[in-house]
Amino acid sequence: MRFIDQAEVRRRLTYERCIPLVRDAMIALSNGTSRQLLRSIITLSPGRLYGVMSGALGERAPFGSKLVSAFRSGAGEDRPSHQGLLVLFDPETGAPVCTVHAGEVTAIRTAAASAVATDALARRGARRLALLGYGVQAESHARAISQVRKLDAITVWGRSTERARAFAGRMGAELRIPLSAQPTARDAVAEADIICTVSAAAEPILQGAWVKPGTHVNIVGSSYAGPVEVDDALVVRSRFVADSRESVLRQGAEFLKARNAGLIGDGHIVAEIGEVLAGRVPGRRDENEITAYKSLGHIVQDLASAWVLYSQA
Repeated sequence: MRFIDQAEVRRRLTYERCIPLVRDAMIALSNGTSRQLLRSIITLSPGRLYGVMSGALGERAPFGSKLVSAFRSGAGEDRPSHQGLLVLFDPETGAPVCTVHAGEVTAIRTAAASAVATDALARRGARRLALLGYGVQAESHARAISQVRKLDAITVWGRSTERARAFAGRMGAELRIPLSAQPTARDAVAEADIICTVSAAAEPILQGAWVKPGTHVNIVGSSYAGPVEVDDALVVRSRFVADSRESVLRQGAEFLKARNAGLIGDGHIVAEIGEVLAGRVPGRRDENEITAYKSLGHIVQDLASAWVLYSQA
């Protein structure tokens, strides 16, 4: 049994490598080649979750599960929100062959999936990125989105001005892109072409009225039915694309909230991102359309990323 630790994942699972892996995984999910179960989540207490995600990349392809905790950090704490393990099984023998640091894979593949969606749905000339949140996913999204669009500027907002400024200084120096902390979420998104909501917010931090025509939005922070990051107006206004239609219909909090209010029906999900990538459903149709990608994150993304690390060691 091999173990791939956080440092090895970080060193070898680059965005240049992960983005095409995730792209292929999402196409395979939409065409039925790969299979997965809906994630199972146990609420241990408010802000403390335990989840299990299982799937297979194909009939005679790698399969496995991710076991992960998601604990909201308290004031002053600086620990990862997602911690756990990926367990990989050999497709020929059925034997477990590898465990992988799940938190680092999750951080990278989630942002890589948003980059795939951004490349497919954002305007080609999109140059300004806004991040609502300043945690691990904000860092990974800044790195990943900069792989698919040449960014002129990045803005960031979070509830702690001090932490937002620290993020701006650190990531601006790393990416060599002008990066500024903004006093409000509205200020942060005012001129944005691409918005990523990557927070632990329980109530909307982004309102549809603030989003200018032609913007693409990645809705990432909420991964189960409950907490919502964007308001009903944005869901209604947008051309809404899911990573998995079944999962969003069951666990996509923002979509479910708007549907339960009677504002949309199930058909408001125009496509899965894999269908757009395969050319079966158009993504963006014009320069003024607001597009939204709801990311719940899927085990096929994890398995594709982790198996490459194991098999190409």
